[in-house]
Amino acid sequence: MSNDLLSGASTYDASSIEVLEGLEPVRKRPGMYIGGTDERALHHMVAEILDNAMDEAVAGHANRIELELHADNSVTVRDNGRGIPVDPHPKFPGKSALEVILCTLHAGGKFNAKAYSTSGGLNGVGSSVVNALSDRMTVQVARDRELYEQSFSRGIPQGPIRKLGPTQNRRGTTVTFHPDPEIFGHQTLKPARLFKMARSKAYLFSGVEIRWKSALPDGDTPQEATFHFPGGLADFLNDSLKKVTTYSERPFAGRVSFEEKYGVPGSVEWAINWTPAQDGYLHSYCNTVPTPEGGTHEAGFWAAILKGIRAYGERVKNRKADQITRDDLLTGGCALLSIFIREPQFVGQTKDRLSTEEAARWVENAVRDHFDTWLAADPKSAGAILDFLVLRAEERLRRREEKETARKTATKKLRLPGKLTDCSAKSREGTELFIVEGDSAGGSAKGARNRETQALLPLKGKILNVLGAASAKLNENAEIRDLCEALGTGMGTRFRLDDLRYEKIIIMTDADVDGAHIASLLMTFFFTQMRPLIDKGHLYLACPPLYRLTQGARRMYVADDAEKELWLAKGLGGKGKIDVQRFKGLGEMDAKDLKDTTMNPATRKLIRVSIDEDEPGDTSDLVERLMGKKPELRFQYIQENARFVEELDV
Repeated sequence: MSNDLLSGASTYDASSIEVLEGLEPVRKRPGMYIGGTDERALHHMVAEILDNAMDEAVAGHANRIELELHADNSVTVRDNGRGIPVDPHPKFPGKSALEVILCTLHAGGKFNAKAYSTSGGLNGVGSSVVNALSDRMTVQVARDRELYEQSFSRGIPQGPIRKLGPTQNRRGTTVTFHPDPEIFGHQTLKPARLFKMARSKAYLFSGVEIRWKSALPDGDTPQEATFHFPGGLADFLNDSLKKVTTYSERPFAGRVSFEEKYGVPGSVEWAINWTPAQDGYLHSYCNTVPTPEGGTHEAGFWAAILKGIRAYGERVKNRKADQITRDDLLTGGCALLSIFIREPQFVGQTKDRLSTEEAARWVENAVRDHFDTWLAADPKSAGAILDFLVLRAEERLRRREEKETARKTATKKLRLPGKLTDCSAKSREGTELFIVEGDSAGGSAKGARNRETQALLPLKGKILNVLGAASAKLNENAEIRDLCEALGTGMGTRFRLDDLRYEKIIIMTDADVDGAHIASLLMTFFFTQMRPLIDKGHLYLACPPLYRLTQGARRMYVADDAEKELWLAKGLGGKGKIDVQRFKGLGEMDAKDLKDTTMNPATRKLIRVSIDEDEPGDTSDLVERLMGKKPELRFQYIQENARFVEELDV
């Protein structure tokens, strides 16, 4: 983290330039290709291979996919599609097409529009990345009534492709891989997560049957199941909302072919309904791949719904319909959106956000025509939805009128906690509230902060575990009350995101077990009482260092034990003994160092808190299990996962 490391180094010449060949870059920097080495990235490996099988199904060449989790943490994905080509590749003498695809980045059939009109794989990156990050992978291809096989380890072929013999009734590709412990450590694949992944894929394409099998028992997760949903997303939404009241008996759902409408390959499918019983959401997908950060397809969808509801309001002479905004639609609006297009453009390697510009226009026009017809055909449901949205718009406008636009004026009128050290900026934009652990850390942070944009709120010890606590107990808790007053939003059913006083809320605790516990309690509070604050990207974790390493005049900070040992082994680029200081808390850091390492936007690192779930409710179930009032659920979780934890030297 110190620029001193760049000076005094050994000679920098041509011999210093390292060339990584084949799949070496993937193993060197897995985060660039698969988003990291955490549990999410581990399951993303399965998603990449499953997406390839889904591409065969969507292209019309397969109608059955099998996903099997084995006892040794390996996975098999099997389809009955065309099978990966096994003939020699014309540009790589002596190598089969199969070997080229699995051992070369950006090699695959998805660059060729004749092979796939739409695809969800990483255009030749996905399968080769999985190969590189697996300590063993075996691929069998049944093609032209012959069965072929080739094995790999960490991206390296363990021999040429072999012909195993004739096969009469088998076709398609079977991939079995085992994630490399050198990359992912002792993390294991979770049956419940893979089960839900398989089920959601079946919802996204009604023409496929997905068979699930697991050798590992996991609570209520079936060890065998078959998914086939002819109703597609409408079935998915009805299943998700079957326990709550909705404003329409049937969702607004449909599917439009872009080929028929625009003359381009692809389609869009959607389903939406409104309910007063829960917060709204939109889960979107492109070529069966989840896009949790949205993108152009979501923008087109909401534009169609907004224009449609406003036009309907004008037809029935409800003048207040013009006040409805996209935010109002999201209040109780539960929606699913799936788009298939050729050569989609994404922001980031893991495809979290779609950026294809044409998608917005295609989706808006396709959905708008059908929405107008649906509203006109069901005036009872249309009227109920319109009235609900108008009420939400009126409530939003009322809150806006009550709120002072100037921050300075608002501060005078608001009751703010005495320990809050506020910033001077008049608008919310660009401001940050650091929630710090105790007065000691608060003292260092006061000297490190930018007075104009950064505010501080010290909390005394660990806050209440809000999960399962009575509302009266929450209101009586001083730390929670101070936090709510500082944010200005209220909590629970009274939470109002428009009233949030800061753009970023940053949890800054010590880099130790107690600090992690406090951060967990705070995140539980925000998740249960202020969920939209997380959904809209306002909550962050600071990344303070745990150690300071000093060698003469050189000084650097490191985040954890692993990084400390790495630099101790390498040295800091100079000579002499390296002094190691472990921080017991942020209060031990002087203001300048705390600013440079943890608080200055130009030099710090923040972790944005987000909710990663394959289906609605995944995170809620896990939080309830770990933080809820039933200790037997925590004990069960510890029993299930204790074998994956390494022994630590404390």
